Parts: sequence; structure tokens; C-alpha cells
Amino acid sequence: MLEFPRWKYVVILLVVALSVFYALPNIYPQDPSVQITPNRGYAVDAALRQKVEASLKEAGVATKALDDQDGKSLLVRLPGLDAQTKANDVLRGALGENYVVALNLASTVPDWLSRFGARPMVQGLDLQGGVHFELQVDQKAALDKRVDAYVEDARLTLRDNRIKYQSVERRPDNSIAIALAPGEDANKARDLLAKTLVASSNAGGAGLAGGGALTYDVEGERITIVLPESELNQIAGSAIEQNITTLRNRVNELGVAEPIIQRQGNDRVVVQLPGVQDTAEAKRMIGATATLEYRAAVDGNAYDAVASGNVPPEARVYYRRELGPDGKPIPILLNKRVIVSGDQMVGAQTSTDQNGLPAVNVTLNNIGGQRMFDFTSANVNKPMAVVYIERIPQVDIVNGEEVRSTRIKEEVISVANINGVFGKNFITTGLEKTEADGLAKLLRAGSLAAPMDFINERVVGPSLGKENVERGTKAVMFSFLFALAFFLVYYRVFGLLTCIALLLNLVMVVAVMSLFGATMTLPGFAGLALSIGMSVDANVLINERIREELRAGVPPLASIATGYDKASGTIFDSNMTALLAGVALFAFGTGPLKGFAVTMIVGILTSVFTAVTVSRALATLIYGRRRKLKSLAI
Repeated sequence: MLEFPRWKYVVILLVVALSVFYALPNIYPQDPSVQITPNRGYAVDAALRQKVEASLKEAGVATKALDDQDGKSLLVRLPGLDAQTKANDVLRGALGENYVVALNLASTVPDWLSRFGARPMVQGLDLQGGVHFELQVDQKAALDKRVDAYVEDARLTLRDNRIKYQSVERRPDNSIAIALAPGEDANKARDLLAKTLVASSNAGGAGLAGGGALTYDVEGERITIVLPESELNQIAGSAIEQNITTLRNRVNELGVAEPIIQRQGNDRVVVQLPGVQDTAEAKRMIGATATLEYRAAVDGNAYDAVASGNVPPEARVYYRRELGPDGKPIPILLNKRVIVSGDQMVGAQTSTDQNGLPAVNVTLNNIGGQRMFDFTSANVNKPMAVVYIERIPQVDIVNGEEVRSTRIKEEVISVANINGVFGKNFITTGLEKTEADGLAKLLRAGSLAAPMDFINERVVGPSLGKENVERGTKAVMFSFLFALAFFLVYYRVFGLLTCIALLLNLVMVVAVMSLFGATMTLPGFAGLALSIGMSVDANVLINERIREELRAGVPPLASIATGYDKASGTIFDSNMTALLAGVALFAFGTGPLKGFAVTMIVGILTSVFTAVTVSRALATLIYGRRRKLKSLAI
């Protein structure tokens, strides 16, 4: 008589029931839809709903439903892809820049399933269609920005403490050389700089580490500030991490569902936007680097400074957007030290000024607000300038090869006297409407710690994604059906048990990936087919072991027990090796390799459970109580 603990039956039934429940959402198709998300100051209300319905009706676009997503967005479900594209164009024109209108795919899973966290697997870029961007982070620019900030802070510290100096310069090796005036106390200056640069780093808007790791060498009246290699690496790494955070915020502005944004190597970031079809808008939003800087105006004749090259040491020449009488941009002298920049801006909303011209309402973080408050308090009735900065990538053909470079465009868009003290909230004017709209989005999302360049772009159309899904599904189905036919013919009853175990294995893999929100990709289908093959291998080992016992003259019931017991060790060993390989692929691989590894790991775990435990439970149910069993259908 075969024995199998009852508690194991209970566990198997529970696992099977949960697997079926959490795999069930994958049979429900997705609706093409348009998602409408309000910008700050706007809401999803009855007025928006009426406007959307009226605009679509007027354009002759049929809808399936309008769903309010807990007041966060409005989801317009449409009958097909053509209607989706048309609705997207209509709603963008009707709603303007006050709402983010984005293409999406909406789940049709019933509420009774969603209530328990059951949701379909996330489809990757190669299955759903969308865009793939690979960007390279300019780590040198991040380092230059940090070191230049140290240089300006060092100058200001010496000046504020009335310590005379001859020069404060940055060296090619990123160290800072300070030459004090004869008679100045270098040790006192070093102590002041150490305190100030630590505080400056901790409060730095870019969020980059530093200050505490700097070393100071004093030789006579010269001080050398050195950034160690560990500090340089930390600055570069922090720049990439902040850029990833900013990219996530920018993608949220596009309203993309289930984006994939991850670091690749030392200086690259991969962005995948499933379902996105407006690639131009996505690329513009992701790669845009426009930001603002607020600087104090410096007294002096800018025209004379340009002509003679004699610029005050604390100043730099900028050019205003408007043209002078000579038809050229008007020069202006601005302080090298930035009051606040896009790094400290946490909110922005387009509006109009008192003259009805485009403007941006800016909100600063606590550090930026305090800096602005301190500056305006001490400089009432003095001029302050707003500098608009944009990094424009360029591609030139040199000797038949692409050469990528970047042009930095800096324009003074506004110069006005400070009429009163203000802090975290104020308004910025001098922008064109498109600039104001785009800048508001970028400032809401946050600025980049370092510029990025697009080095690779790939588009997967929705029709190709659908074709990939169909091919992947067919591959899995055919592999399953071939295995089913083979087992039924070759192993008969035990072949049927194996087929049931294979089917449960497939359901469990889908359920686990759905439950944990794993992304299914085309290589994931390959991993799924491989897991079926490994499950087949495990069941073949068990069945052949049972056959060997029968040939050796062992009674049928004992053959079943011995076959499972002796094959289990081999199955565990072989699958452990494959599992370690899958973990290595996931840890060190990127993109498609990760998708393959995830499915492979889940499939290995479930195949061991179904082959060793589930099939044995089924065999015990069929043969366990048959005491006078003389043969097995195997």
C-alpha cells in the first residue's frame, strides 16, 4: 500500500487553486485606451468627463467606456487601435497642456479578481510594442559641475572671511589650487574651507556626495584641495542614480504604464516604454535638458567687457534673448555663483503674468527656498537675472563617420529688480508658450544631474508585438502538445499523470509571474518552453526508474515508491545546477537575458514541485489502495 500524507494533499490542492486563480487574469484581453492625467492645479471631474465625451463624439470616435482611476486619471476605453490613435490626437488638441494624454492598454480583468491582487502578466516591449532607448550619461559633465561648484564656494568663503587670495583655479586632474596673498594664514583658510565645503556638499542641490572626503594640502601660502578617486567614482555613480530617478518622473509625465528604466554598465541607462507609439514625444521628454538658473547681475559695462576681454573676476558674460540696435544679442554681466538652479526646483506650473504672457510658477525645495530668501532679503531693489539653459545634441559626419557633440545654449530670458523678499514660490516670465509648457514638465520631473545622449533607439510596432505573442504562444503550445502525445503513447497511465503535472507546471509559472508582476518577454517564452522541457526530463527520470524496478522483479507498489525516492535525488541535483545558472543570468545579464532567466528560475522551481510531489500524489490516488496490483500501465 502506498502512503502519501494527507497534509500534502491539502497543500497541493491549495497551491493548485491559488495558481488557477492568479493565472486566470491572463485569459482576459486588454482594451486599447487613452489615459488622461491632470497636471497640478487640475482634476479629474465631471467637467473633464463631459469635455472628453463631447470632443470624441464630435470627431466621430466611438468609445467602450470612460473609467475614473480613483481621481488620479481618466481612462478612455476604445474598440480598436485605429480608434485609439484618432482619440489620442483629438484629446491632445482639445485638452491642451493642462492634461497629459497618453496611449495605453487597459485591463479587462473583473473586479472580483482584481480585489485580491490578481492581475495579468506584464508584457515586455517585444510583445506589446513600444520604444527602446539606450542613453549614455556624460559623467565628466557631472564631475565638472561638482568641481566648479567647489571652486566657486572656495572663492566665496575666502571673500566672505576677508582672506585675500591671488587665484583659485581648477587643475586638469580635478584638484583645486588656491594661492593666498602674502601674509595670509593658510591654516586658518584651510579650516574655514573644510567646514564650508562640507556644508556646501551636504546642501548641494544636485544631491551629489562630497566635501567630507576632500583632502587639503598646505604648503606655505598655497592650498591644494584634492578629490580622491573614491569621491570621483561616487559623484559619477550618484549622477547616474539621480538621472534614473529623474527619468522615472519624466516617464510618469508621459503616463506610460509599466516602464522599464535600469542602469546598464558604468555609464548607460536603458529606457523601455511598452505601448508607446508617439516616439517623438517620448524622446523629446526623456532627452530634454532645459533648465533655469537664477543669478545676480553684476555692475559694469558688458559691451566694454566683451570688447576688451576684461571681465570682473566674479562675473561672466551672458547674452540676453532680445537683440540690441545692432541686431546682435545684448551682453550682460552675471555673477558666476548660482543662487538657485533646476536642481532645487520641485514643482512648476504654466500660467500667465499680469500682461497675459506665458509664465511658469516655480516651487523650490527647502534648501533652494532658503537660498532665495537669503539672497532677496539682502538684495532688494537690485537686479536678478533668469538664465534659460538647453543642451542640444548634434551629429556631424566626419570622414564618413558619425561624430556626436553637444551645443549648450544659454540665454538670459529675464532681468528684473527684486521688489520684495520671496522664498519657495515665485513666478518666472520671459518664455514663449511652448518653452513654458515644456519647461514646466521638466521642472516637475526634476533636472538631470548629468547630460545624456541617445546612442541607440529601437521601435517595435504593435502589430509586430502581437505577432511575437502569437508565435511565442504557439511555440509553448506545440512543445506542450508534443510532450503530451509522447507521454500518452509511451507511458500510458503514468504518461497521463505526467501530462497533468506538466499542465499544472505551466499554470503555476504563469500564476507566479502574474502575482509578482514579472515582465513576460519573447525570451521569456523560450524560458517557459525550456521549463516544460526540464519538467519532461524530471518525469522521464521517474518513469524510467519505476520501469527499472519492475524489470528487477520488484512488486508494482514498491516500484512506484522506490522509483520516486531514487529519482528525486537526481532531479534535485540536476535542477539545482540549472537554477544556479538561471540566478547567474539574472544577476549579470540585461534585457532579454533577464527575461529568459526569470521564467527559467520560476519554471525550475515549479517543475520540481509538480514532478516530484504532484505526480506522486496522483499516482498514490490511483494505485495506493490496490493491494493485489500485479502490473502497472507504464
